[in-house]
Amino acid sequence: MIKQNLFIVNLNSLYEILYEIKDNLSFNVENYLSEDIFLKKPDLDLKNYLIICKPNSKLLLDKKIDPKVFLDLNLFPIHLKKLIELINIRLIKLKFNHQSKIIIKDYELNLNSKFISRGNVSLKLTEKEIEIILYLNETKTKHDVADLQKNIWGYSEDIETHTVETHIYRLRKKISDKFGNENFILSRQNGYFVD
Repeated sequence: MIKQNLFIVNLNSLYEILYEIKDNLSFNVENYLSEDIFLKKPDLDLKNYLIICKPNSKLLLDKKIDPKVFLDLNLFPIHLKKLIELINIRLIKLKFNHQSKIIIKDYELNLNSKFISRGNVSLKLTEKEIEIILYLNETKTKHDVADLQKNIWGYSEDIETHTVETHIYRLRKKISDKFGNENFILSRQNGYFVD
C-alpha cells in the first residue's frame, strides 16, 4: 500500500518531532524550509498529501493547490497524539474523495463503490478488474501477459496460465456489452493497454 504524504512547510520543529517517530506513522513526512522550495517541487502528487504550514503562508493563496489539503494551524496547541490522529483522519478523507472519481478516457472509475461509469450508465467491477484497468492505464505502455501475471496476480513468468487472457476477455466483453465500446482495452502484438 502506498503511504500518503504529510508536507511540513516552514515548521522545522514540528518536522523534527514527527521525524523522530516516523517509523510508527502511517504516512510519510517531508520537510520544506520555505514556501518557495515547496512550490518548486516538480513531482507534487495532488492526491496523496496533506500540508501543514503557517497560517500566513503564501501557499494558502496558491490557486494550484486545493484548499482541502491544508491542516489548519489554528488548532494548536494540540497534544501530539491528537495531532497524529487528526492527520490520519484528514488523509483518509482525502484518499476516499480521490478514489471516488478517477477519470480514465471518458469514463469515471469509483474505487470505493467499485463502479465504472460513463454518462448515466454504470457497471459493477470486481477488485481484479479494477486492478487491471488501473495498471493498464498507469503507464500508458503495452503490458504483455507475463508482466500482468507478475504484477497483478503475482505469478512467475514461467507458469503456464490463461488467467490473464480470460480476465481481459471477460472485462472487455463486460465493457463492450454495457457501453458499446470495444476499444477500451486494446490488444496488440506486444501487449494490452488502455488507449
